[in-house]
Amino acid sequence: MLSALDHQFMARALRLAERGKYWARPNPHVGCVLVRDSGIVGEGFTQPAGGDHAEVVALKSAGDAARDCTAYVTLEPCAHVGRTPPCSQALIEAGVARVVVGLKDPNPKVDGGGLRDLAAAGIEVSEGLMAAQVELQLAGFLARQRRGRPRLRIKLAMSLDGRTAMASGESQWITGADARRDVQKLRAESCAILTGIGTVLADDCALTVRDAFFDEELLPPPQRRAIRVVADTRLRTPPDAAVLQGAQPSLLLHANDAVCPGSLTGAARLALPSPAEGLDPAQILSALADRECNEILLESGPTLAGAMLQSGLADQLIVYMAPVLLGSRARPLMELPFNRMAEALRLRLVDRRQMGVDQRFVFEPRTFESKEAG
Repeated sequence: MLSALDHQFMARALRLAERGKYWARPNPHVGCVLVRDSGIVGEGFTQPAGGDHAEVVALKSAGDAARDCTAYVTLEPCAHVGRTPPCSQALIEAGVARVVVGLKDPNPKVDGGGLRDLAAAGIEVSEGLMAAQVELQLAGFLARQRRGRPRLRIKLAMSLDGRTAMASGESQWITGADARRDVQKLRAESCAILTGIGTVLADDCALTVRDAFFDEELLPPPQRRAIRVVADTRLRTPPDAAVLQGAQPSLLLHANDAVCPGSLTGAARLALPSPAEGLDPAQILSALADRECNEILLESGPTLAGAMLQSGLADQLIVYMAPVLLGSRARPLMELPFNRMAEALRLRLVDRRQMGVDQRFVFEPRTFESKEAG
């Protein structure tokens, strides 16, 4: 029977896990707390890829005090040799008496193997404590393991009348400083930031975490930056585009019959099968999953955003709404060429909060529902 103390220490492990979300990728960010006689003797969270996992950090901090303790781990300890040795074996060798796990790891290389190893060694094992919270915390990693594609979040900024830019393309700044700072967090926790060639040509976007102080706070060394990805069917990205500059990696996704200009020979590129209407959203996400991307943040114009939403592959829409009116000549939020109410895409609001003068809404798509059904 799991106690109130068990919940308390698992909650602490979840808070620790949050500290690794900006650098653990492609690994899941996990937290671990070691408890003996109702007191914490060691704790840790996932280090950058190739570094120690949460359990090993906690065991090192506990030393000999780890023997006969209870370990609270948000995700099942790994049972395979990857970039590091298996954490299940480290817990066994440390003499841990009990392990409480938030969620079983769906990674085929683990998938219950860690729990079985611990139980076979005579360690008491409990699984499922605060699993719902772990599901939310590791949504991107779990999506890639379970369905073979990352979590896709579409970020949009709009006026009160649903416009994103003036007809001329002028858009800086619709939202205020607090909303823009929040976007930097979204970028920092993403594995890839995706945009379209139209946005690159119109805005010359850099897609970086720009504020130097904020960057240092979120991503202490060693840093591991999100890859900047441009859906560029015909390879029209200028060689001096901001999205190709700097140390942060970039990738151009293009049609397999696109001709590469000589000026782009130094840019990383990947050819994808391309139907007449452009790159296929499913192929884009599959290609990024192959690169171990868990979280994709789409920051684009109305065409790519609309295509991704209509594809049924978007998991969330994060919409920043500013208290300003841009007028009927301004550009729309998305290109969604619907003709009938039955085509309307119904959304579910999962979060709403104030961001300075702006509002941030988080929606999840439901299904296409008719007016009669709604």
